[in-house]
Amino acid sequence: MTITRAKLKDLDVLACLFDAYRVFYKQESHVTSAKRFIKKRLIHNDSIIYLAYHDDKAVGFTQLYPLFSSVAMKSMYLLNDLYVDTNYRGQGIGKALINRAKHLCHSENNKGLAIQTAHDNPAQHLYEQLGFIKDVDLHFFWSAQSKTL
Repeated sequence: MTITRAKLKDLDVLACLFDAYRVFYKQESHVTSAKRFIKKRLIHNDSIIYLAYHDDKAVGFTQLYPLFSSVAMKSMYLLNDLYVDTNYRGQGIGKALINRAKHLCHSENNKGLAIQTAHDNPAQHLYEQLGFIKDVDLHFFWSAQSKTL
C-alpha cells in the first residue's frame, strides 16, 4: 500500500471514491458534481487529501480541512472525510490514512485532529483504537437553509 497527497492528476479516481463516500452517507451519486467539488479543493488548496493505493489502484482517501484553536493558539485539522472501498476494508487502509494525517500534525506542530462522523458510523471503534477521544462538549450547527436568521 502507498499513500500519496492527491494532485489534479488524481482527480478522476478521487472523484469516484468521493462519490462513493457520499453515497455511503445516503447522498445521491453524482460523479460530475463530486469531481467539480474536489477539483476546487485541489485548485484552491483549501484541503489536504491523501489517497491510498493498493497495487496501483486508488482504494481510499482522507480529506483534511484546516482549523484553528484560539485557546491553544495552534493550527489543527478536521478529518472530515475518510473512505475505503468496500472491497479493501479490514486491511489497515483506514488506519494508514489516519496515521498519515497524524504524521502531518506532528510535522507541523499542530494541536491535533478532530473527526466529524455520523453517530452510527462503524469506524468509530477504529478512531478510539487510534487514540481519539469522543468529545463530550456540546456542538451546535446552524443550517443556511434554516428560516431563522
